[in-house]
Amino acid sequence: MMEQWTPAHHAVEHEDAEGLARLLAGGADPDEVQMGMTLLTHAIDAEGDGALQGGLPLTVHTTAVLLAFGADPELADPSGTTPMRLADHYGHAPAAELLRAHIAGRRG
Repeated sequence: MMEQWTPAHHAVEHEDAEGLARLLAGGADPDEVQMGMTLLTHAIDAEGDGALQGGLPLTVHTTAVLLAFGADPELADPSGTTPMRLADHYGHAPAAELLRAHIAGRRG
């Protein structure tokens, strides 16, 4: 039987930034890990893959919501993939810029 997404991962998978924000405001963990992905790596993967498959511009809605709610921009998923590495993989420059800004802010 296939594991079901948690509500937060479901919102990320469907790029539902508003639903994700409601869940995070209600106490969902912005660094939650499920099926080998953090919410942030999942968001970057969904945004990048969606743009590739649909031929649409890259979006950063779910990535921005997660960062706004405190997701760790440097937290690797269980396989060791960091959000920045995944953003680079997809050529997701908007996500990479957001990540860099949040990382610099943490170190500043």
